[in-house]
Amino acid sequence: MKKILIISICKERLHYYEFVKPIEDIVKKSGKKFFTKHYTKLNSLDVEKAERIIICGTSLKDNDFMKHLKNFMWIKTIDKPVLGICGGMEIIGMVYQEKLKNNLEIGFYEEKFTKEFLGIYGIQEVYHLHNYYVNFLSKYFFFFTEGKIAQAVRHREREIYGVLFHPEVRQKNLITQFLEKK
Repeated sequence: MKKILIISICKERLHYYEFVKPIEDIVKKSGKKFFTKHYTKLNSLDVEKAERIIICGTSLKDNDFMKHLKNFMWIKTIDKPVLGICGGMEIIGMVYQEKLKNNLEIGFYEEKFTKEFLGIYGIQEVYHLHNYYVNFLSKYFFFFTEGKIAQAVRHREREIYGVLFHPEVRQKNLITQFLEKK
């Protein structure tokens, strides 16, 4: 049976409890089987045996994953659904040669979703915890929010999704929708 692959990008072990465990809890509650791997321990068999993949976020000062983008190049060729959360979205953008820009945001912000995105639409209060955002300029992604900073994106041809905010805080249903999307 296929499982959900949850990828941790946390350098510090204790950050697992804030950024990975909440995702595991949502997946477990949905009834889906899953396995969790740190990106440095990930191999092609892990990606191959996964039904869907979630790349979790990490803390503000933990940017070590940015030095190891080669570990994520499989994103460009994968034919399975992928959801990148915060740092995971940054990884998706960088794999597609997009640039990161500085923008510290911490706390709850209202974001307006102009189109339905994994079950959410309209004005949503979302939780931000990031130093950077992806300056999406390419032809590869659709945008789902108003404003100069892309808060939610989807690849134009494949099921690759990214959110800059942390849906595990207030938009748990977004993750559930990703898990159940046909």
